[in-house]
Amino acid sequence: MCLFCVFLQVNFVTCQLFALGVAVWFRTYLSASHAHATVRHAFATIIGVYLAVFCFGWYSVHIFTLVLVCYFIMVNASREKVHRYCFTTAMSYLILCQINRVYIFNYGILTTDFSGPLMIVTQKITTLAFQLHDGYNNLDNTYIHRNQFSIFCRKIPTLLEYLSYHLNFMSVLAGPCSNFQDYIAFIEGSHIRSKLKEVGLKEKRLVSDPSPNKVVLHRICICVVSLILFLTISKAFPIAYIVDDTFINEYSFLTRLCYLYIAAMANKPKYYFAWTLADAVNNAAGYGFSGVDEKGNPQWDLINNLNIWNIEMASSFKMYIDNWNIQTAVWLKRVCYDRAPKYRTALTFLLSALWHGVYPGYYFTFITGIPVMLAARAVRNNFRHYLLHYFENA
Repeated sequence: MCLFCVFLQVNFVTCQLFALGVAVWFRTYLSASHAHATVRHAFATIIGVYLAVFCFGWYSVHIFTLVLVCYFIMVNASREKVHRYCFTTAMSYLILCQINRVYIFNYGILTTDFSGPLMIVTQKITTLAFQLHDGYNNLDNTYIHRNQFSIFCRKIPTLLEYLSYHLNFMSVLAGPCSNFQDYIAFIEGSHIRSKLKEVGLKEKRLVSDPSPNKVVLHRICICVVSLILFLTISKAFPIAYIVDDTFINEYSFLTRLCYLYIAAMANKPKYYFAWTLADAVNNAAGYGFSGVDEKGNPQWDLINNLNIWNIEMASSFKMYIDNWNIQTAVWLKRVCYDRAPKYRTALTFLLSALWHGVYPGYYFTFITGIPVMLAARAVRNNFRHYLLHYFENA
């Protein structure tokens, strides 16, 4: 790996650790009870812009450009078509940047570059645009049952609210994407009360100003373990070795296949580290509260991006993808799967491939995922009830 790529990765981690410290300060000294929502919006935006510029340099201009262009579209476009214009603009800009990265920079002199944050911004822009469309237009009953009215947007956000949602320091580098209404409720300080009402707790009796410290420490421990695993296993099984001429010529196909599997699995902790750290940053700022469990314990999984246990213990292909990059799966469902009139699975996998980039491996993975998902669904629908009946009578 080139020294420049190593520098960028260290730069990214440094920025996220800095954001973690700022998040604690933000929750402690700039909470909704101590500062006006405008101040919180402005602070989150300024720090987020600073981190983007510090981490990505002039490439961050692409992020800011897309955000501002799509705000202009939201303000001027009709509510009936705002989602189409924003979706087309955001995805087109993202794809052009991905092509630029692969074919001009030759697969990326930038391992950690602006395309990552641009992918998150694309999710947020399209999420907000679709929610604006849904809030202004009558929806069919089928779609209403699949979604909650609370996430719909009835009015165009102010420029400060819009910038804060897209560029706040908690999610500008690594996400995750979240609903605009949830973010505004967090900034204004009403998110905990609203989540308690959703689970039937009208008053804050069981959970009074719940602290995220415990879950943040837990996520930090996961980050440490993930980083250690990644550095040790990936060093022992470097994935670049699979294209080495000596390795190809001297080892059997089965041996090379097993090595490829181990080397690929060794890279998963890298994503566990990045996404768990991003979750920790949001939670440390006080964002991510989702309610309480049956014992009255506070839960902080509103915007979780992965469930490591369910990934490693997945019993089906769907269970695996539902717990890997969770917020992206939610985004794909809301902007594509729930709205496509037909071929929903195929169109959703295709959109996922386009969103990820222009590497050939993405298209091979997601296109082959279509028949796998359809086959798994068919087997589940036709045979699962027999197995359940068998185990119930065993």
